Order: sequence, then C-alpha cells, then structure tokens
Amino acid sequence: MARPFTGKEAKRLLEDHAQLGARARALIGRPDRCAQEIKNAAEKMIESRTMDILRGISAEEVNRNKEKIRVKALISAGYATIADICAATVYEISGIYGISEDSAYLIKSNAAQIAREAKEGVKIRLSLDDKTPQATLLVLSIYRYIKILPVSEKCRQIYCASANDIRRASEDLSPSVKTFGWAFASKRTKQTFQNAYIYLKNQIEGPYAANLKSTLNAAMYHENPFSDEVWEDFAKDPIRYFNVLERFCPGCLGTDKAAAGLPEELAKEIFEQDLFPDGLLCELRRYQEWGVKYILHQERVLLGDEMGLGKTIQAIAAMVSLRNTGATHFVVVCPASVLTNWCREIVKMSRLKAVKIHGKDRASALRNWIRTGGVAVTTYETTAYFAIDEGFKFSMLVADEAHYIKNPEAQRTVNVKKLALHAERVLFMTGTALENRADEMVELIRILRPDIAREVAGKTYLANAPSFRKKVAPVYYRRKREDVLTELPELTQIKEWCTLLPEEEEKYEATVISKNMMQTRRVSWNAPDINKSSKAKRLLEIVKEAGQENRRIIVFSFFLDTIDTIGKFLGDICYGPINGSVAPARRQEIIDNFEKAPAGSVLLSQIQAGGTGLNIQSASVVIICEPQFKPSTEDQAISRAYRMGQTRNVLVYRLLCEDTVDERITDILEEKQQIFDAFADSSEAAKESLALDNETYKNIIEEEIERINKKHAQKGQQEG
Repeated sequence: MARPFTGKEAKRLLEDHAQLGARARALIGRPDRCAQEIKNAAEKMIESRTMDILRGISAEEVNRNKEKIRVKALISAGYATIADICAATVYEISGIYGISEDSAYLIKSNAAQIAREAKEGVKIRLSLDDKTPQATLLVLSIYRYIKILPVSEKCRQIYCASANDIRRASEDLSPSVKTFGWAFASKRTKQTFQNAYIYLKNQIEGPYAANLKSTLNAAMYHENPFSDEVWEDFAKDPIRYFNVLERFCPGCLGTDKAAAGLPEELAKEIFEQDLFPDGLLCELRRYQEWGVKYILHQERVLLGDEMGLGKTIQAIAAMVSLRNTGATHFVVVCPASVLTNWCREIVKMSRLKAVKIHGKDRASALRNWIRTGGVAVTTYETTAYFAIDEGFKFSMLVADEAHYIKNPEAQRTVNVKKLALHAERVLFMTGTALENRADEMVELIRILRPDIAREVAGKTYLANAPSFRKKVAPVYYRRKREDVLTELPELTQIKEWCTLLPEEEEKYEATVISKNMMQTRRVSWNAPDINKSSKAKRLLEIVKEAGQENRRIIVFSFFLDTIDTIGKFLGDICYGPINGSVAPARRQEIIDNFEKAPAGSVLLSQIQAGGTGLNIQSASVVIICEPQFKPSTEDQAISRAYRMGQTRNVLVYRLLCEDTVDERITDILEEKQQIFDAFADSSEAAKESLALDNETYKNIIEEEIERINKKHAQKGQQEG
C-alpha cells in the first residue's frame, strides 16, 4: 500500500490535535481557576480594608493589657499605628532602643490579635462610587467567571463529544511517525494508520476544530476587558455578582444569617426542602432561597421581611417551584397602587402568566383565569367580586401588604379569608414589623394557623421574647436588611440646614401666628417667590450636582402643592408626580420613563404614595422636603432607592430651615430616638412610638409664637 501521507504530516497533525486539546482542557478548567482568583481578590480586598482600619488605630493599643510595653519608643521610631507594627518584623522592632526581642515578639503578637479582630468585622461592599484597585480586581475576577462559565461549558460539550475518538485515533497514528513505522507495518496496521489519519484530518479541518477554536477565541475576548466595561456589567446585574462572590467566599458579605430566627430543627428541615426554579428568570440571593423554601415547606405562612429584601420575588419563585411540580392556578391580592407592578414583575421575573382581575372586565378575566390558569392578580376591593365554585381549588394565595386585613371585622378581611378556603397554600406578606403590633400579628396568624394563634393569643406582651418568637417561627418569618444585605452601598443621610431669606421669613412668621398648622409645615415652600426660597435654591444645587455625578433624584414631600411648586420650579427634568390619585398603570408608566431618563432627572412623589410599593434603584439621591411626623414614613421612602440591586452610594438630603418648626420637630424626634435606643430593643420595638402627635405640634406652634413675639419685642426696644 502506497503511503498517503508523510511522517512529518502525521506528526504535525498529532501536534495540532494535542495543542488544540490542551487549550480546550485549559478552558474547561478555567472556571475553577477563576473561582480561586475570586477568593484571592476577595482576600486582598478584605486585607486592604483591614489595613485601612489598622492605620486608624494608635500603636498605644498594643499595651491595652497593661503589659508595660514601651509605646513611646515605638511611636518615636515611626511605628505610630497598628498597621505600622504589622508591617514590621520582630528584628526591626527589637532594633528600637529600649525594646528587647521578647518585648518585640509580644508587640507583634498583640498587634496581630488586634488585626485579627479588625479583620473579622470587615465585610465586602461593592459600589460604583468606590472603584478602588482592590474592588476593581474583585469585580474583574467575578466578571471573568461569569463570562467564562458558559463558554467553558460549551467547550466541554464540543471537546468531550470527540475526545475519546480523537485519543484512540492519535494512539493509532502515533507509530507511523517513526522512521520505519510505515515500512515494517502490516497491511492491516497501515490501514489503521490511514483511517486514523483521515479521521484526525477531517476533525482538524472540519466543524469540530472550527467550533472549538471559535469557543476558545470567545473565551480570550473576556480575559482582558476594560475596567469600565466590567463595572458597567456589574451595574446591570449586581445580584449575580454578589451570588457568585457569596458562593466562593461564604460570609464575606456578612449575609450568613439567612436562617436567622428559626429554631435549629426547623432550619434543618427547610434546608432540605426541594426547590425547582426552572422558569424563574432571575437569580435568588441565598437568603431569598431560604425564604422560598420556608414558604414551600410551611405552606401557610406570614413573610415579614423588611422592605427592600425582595418579598415579591420570593413569592414568585415559590409559585414557579409549585408550577414545576404540577400546580396551575395562583392568586395574588394586593393594594390597587401596586397591582400593575405585580403583573409586570410576574412576567419579567418568570414564565408564569399574569391575569389582571380588576376593573370592568374583572368577570371575564376571572373566567379566563379559571379556564386557563396562571397568576390571578387582583385588589383587596375586588375580592368582593371574586366568585369561584365551592369545589374549585388553586395552589397558592398570596396577600401582599397583609396588614390591610388586620381587622377581622372588615369586609376585605372576610373576603380574603373566604378566598383562602380554596387555597392549598397561603402566603401573607408585609414589611411592617408585626412584633410591634402583636395583636395584629395574632389576627393574621389566626387565618393561617389557628392552633398557633390560640397558643400565643394571651401572651402578646411577650412578643419580643425569644420564647414567643420560637412559638410563632413555624408561621412567621422576618429578616432585617442589616442581617442579609450588608453588601449594600453606603447610605449617607445629610441634614441641609437653610436660613430663611427676609421675604420667606416674613411669610413664615405670619403663618405661625395664624396657627395654620399645615401651612406652617410648608416652611420655605410657601415663599411669595419660589425663586427666593432657601430650600428651593438648595434643592436646585443638589439636583445639578447629582446630574454631574450621573445620578437620578427622587423628591418626596407630604404636601401636593409643594410637589407641584417644585415641578414648576425645576421644569422639564421632572417626572410625575406620583400621588394617591394616580392610577396604578400610570404610576408604573411614570417610573418606567424615569428609569430610562438621563442623569439629573427628578421623580416627584408625595411621600405617602411613593413611600410604599415602588422599586426605584435607578435613583441614588433622595430629597425629603420637610421633616415627617413619623420617622417610619421617611424610612419607607428611603427604602424605595436603598434596596437590593442598588449599586450607587445612596445620598439622603433632608431640607430643613433653622429657627423654624423644622428645627423643633427634628430636635424632638431625635430626643425620642435617643430614649428609644437607650431603653428599647430597636430591632423589635415599635418605631411608631417615635411619631410626633398633633398635641405636641400645637405646643411647638405656641412656642414659636412666643419666640417670634419676643424677637419682635426685643427688636422694637432696640429701635426705640
């Protein structure tokens, strides 16, 4: 048989396959190396943050145990901080006059202990406003992992489909490369050589090698991206980045309290609960996965996670998991203000079908849902018309803002209870801390688990006690933001004190003396000329500065006329306003347009209407136009922007005028907060107890009248 190829050709073919195979195996193993790079980058970032802390700790702390260390000698030698000591060797420290080698070892040991304590408290935060080299390296490492993972998997599939055949063909062809490999081979062996050569040549010249090379090239594209590209990708989907980081560096975000508050035995059961997320179009955080498993395992529960933690997505994920095990019909009952948002979130976050049952078409929509299934989304008011046959069952009822049905005598409560009889599972959700309203908690639990309600009904005074929390744990589950979202960027709250200009001061004093309580709260905003309002001027400065920093702004006020005034003052950059009279669909349209708007755009909202049910992570500046009587009202408003998914440091500006009711309201609320912090369990007790009542405000007005009269009397005496 004539030789159809030379030894050199065979050798080159084998080398080409060997090189291609080596590159493929390297790419297949790349995710593991990326994971190690993430761990290394996270460790470097933690070490960097730790050193920042140690630079702020005086070297005197090494002698905190009073071990007679000569700290002055250390400081004189240039070791002023714990960071300086940690960076030095025992030899260098023992070289300082007056410090022995034994003392140097003790100093290093004490400094190392302080460093360990500091490091334990360091948690990683990633923010677009803090792009340090260490943070950029970490985000880059995660970016590579995210981008390489699917490419690596594709490479594995292509390579593994032919790997064994290529290996065997290479083994068959290898002897032919030798000088006399072909000459002394039998006819059968030569045929084997030829078959192997043809197969390998077809592979290297055909789809196998082409697809593999294309995949390898795609992987190379993601290896060295620009840092701006990496941060931009992080901004689009920060949750995915945090999930990857949490997977490889457990605890580095401080989110290791997913099962906080659950008894050990129950937590173990929930950990083992199956979850089937196929069809969920977003990633769950670890604590959210726990919440979903809790919902599925316990079947009739009250999820009380603090606002901003994603109760909606947990409810949707639970429905998706049930759908994957055969469930077909679900119901969501919610306030009208968030009806549209619920429908949008269901479609956006899952492959479930949302059926809006509301308005004049509610009857036909209900019939359609009964016939075809999906998620029926309706309002508390519409439940009065939610007529279904006695024998009809659906898989899960979700009641959002469940405190709407706290009154057992209210018609909407009766309607929801009637609807719950048709549900195999029931999920109530509220961001309100029900420990603070134990009687309301018991009423809601009574619908879900009458047995537990009977057990705790007479013990609501113990609502904050561990024994009470343990008893309600099978039905009530609440996590706080500081427990599970410590990776959120910084929240900075700033009091912007303004000084009244002559014209607005005159208007203010006249309003106070008239004892018009509501007009008095409109300090500065009711100035005769808004262009001469001290608050309006400061507002404009903040908005302009925010625009220059590529930020969007939300402006909250209690008063509609204040919102209208600001809208006219700022002009075309404003969106909204959102207030109680805005229909849910229009409300969502306003938010959608605002999220697409350029930097410097302003969303105007009445604080009562915009403080709940909105997700506006696209804004990172919050401006509150006047102090609110209830601190919880401000907290809720801030939480619209400062929530999961936020990638910017959030700046909260409170516009206040000195020597006005603003100052007195702020002082009283701060005094109440100090007392509250000193004597109450701030994680459990009622924030509503901090609210300012009308009687107190009347007293503030009387004090202001007295101050103003006294001021004018003194002025008259001086002029006289």
